[in-house]
Amino acid sequence: MKNNFPIFQNNPDLVYFDSAATSLKPASVVLSEMEYYTQYSANIHRGLYQISGKASESYDQSRQIIADFIHADSEEIIFTSGTTASINLVAQCWGQQNIKSGDEIVITQTEHHSNLVPWQQLALAKKAKLKYIPVTSDFLLNLKSLPKLITPKTKIVALTHVSNVLGTINPVKKIVQAIKKLNPQTLVLVDGAQSVAHFPLDVKSLGVDFYAFSGHKLYGPTGIGVLYVNRKTYSSMSPTTFGGGAITEVFWHKTILDHPPFCYEPGTPPIAQAIALSQAIKFIQKIGWHKIIQHEQDLTNYLFQKLNSISHLKILGPGNNNPRLGVISFALTKPKSPAPHDIGDIISQKFNIAVRTGFHCAMPLHHLFGFNTGTTRVSLGIYNTPKDIDKLIESLNYTIKIFS
Repeated sequence: MKNNFPIFQNNPDLVYFDSAATSLKPASVVLSEMEYYTQYSANIHRGLYQISGKASESYDQSRQIIADFIHADSEEIIFTSGTTASINLVAQCWGQQNIKSGDEIVITQTEHHSNLVPWQQLALAKKAKLKYIPVTSDFLLNLKSLPKLITPKTKIVALTHVSNVLGTINPVKKIVQAIKKLNPQTLVLVDGAQSVAHFPLDVKSLGVDFYAFSGHKLYGPTGIGVLYVNRKTYSSMSPTTFGGGAITEVFWHKTILDHPPFCYEPGTPPIAQAIALSQAIKFIQKIGWHKIIQHEQDLTNYLFQKLNSISHLKILGPGNNNPRLGVISFALTKPKSPAPHDIGDIISQKFNIAVRTGFHCAMPLHHLFGFNTGTTRVSLGIYNTPKDIDKLIESLNYTIKIFS
């Protein structure tokens, strides 16, 4: 598998355990971007010359490929710059006109800052109430709290599909059904940044109103994100940014906007990135979900087994007997043990191992469980192997020995 990723040709000893932050890119994705820039680098939907036609066709095909990938319609796909931009788009284009004083916004205690701060700021601006679905001591969402949290005033619930810290897979379909039963008018947004590269998605089956994810966590390029919007929800939204490509006619004193999704995509879009993202999807489909899921599950089990052999190591998240992915955050609790940033620095310098350290853009969650200096996070991808994990354990034992 590593032969598909050019970065390993330049860094043959690299052990990359930071896929939750951004995944590495296969050659087909890199070549796709290069092909656009070197063979038909033109703007789309404007030029009548051949390379512009080629660019427009490839871009439009990519939107359809991405829609099919999550079982949506192409008209329900808005291109953004990433998950953060997608969530902020909903907070602005839907939230500004639908959230009023006294309304309620519900999120969870496990959210990434990108699915916390936009709702926090919207609630402050609109004098709405921000409420949290609590997480249990077993690191699972307390769904028994929903009947108390969801009221006639609840306008939207925003939650992650997979926690970027805990690795927990939340039962989104079950949660959506419970929310809609309690208040059918409540909309549901799901942050899918950590789920989209690890198992198949069917947004229609999930019953969500919004679903957001980033290309760069899906073995695709940076600078491209996707926001799925259920077509029924468009009627309650209004664009907040304007410009070329999002309109049909402009007069001195009025403008006629294009229909969705185009009215939400003003300016020149991320053409090369959208085309390359479709190649990332084809790459995943060529491997097959069954192989990806089995490989990552086997690696996760092996990683748990090896981490549990290290004394005084505490994992922030559920055990591998729960629905979870290979995103494992941990800290060493013995006095004089290396802090997360020490671990990350030493194993990078000595062993060329890349892990993420700190709060992983989920500071309140870390504080909630007493991990006040953060954690070291290992996140698995399709290019990882058991040998990578063995090298990680060797590096951790080396670092512990230095500090002891």
